[in-house]
Amino acid sequence: MRFALMIYTEPGYDEGLSEAERDAVVAEYAVLFGDGQCVAAARLQPVETATCVRVQGGRTLMTDGPFADTKEVLGGFCLLEAANLDEAVELAARFPAVRLGGTVEVRPVVQG
Repeated sequence: MRFALMIYTEPGYDEGLSEAERDAVVAEYAVLFGDGQCVAAARLQPVETATCVRVQGGRTLMTDGPFADTKEVLGGFCLLEAANLDEAVELAARFPAVRLGGTVEVRPVVQG
């Protein structure tokens, strides 16, 4: 079964870390994403680079920035192959972002 793991953090959550600590976090993600269960993963550019697109009355409207004004922003994602929700949650709990105050949303992917 596939799950989308969406990683939410406060912007700049890792700025207080030393270079060695940041390198360790990157290494942790590399291990998690390289274990064979991860189908795809990516870290996103800062939220300031976001563009939102809507279509109203047949016109395409674009706005800068994120859709919602929230404390935490989507910083990355992982598409995961897991036996069940419990296994997906177990992996999500190992993400460094969670330990550093962030949230990982785990959501089943529609099969089909």
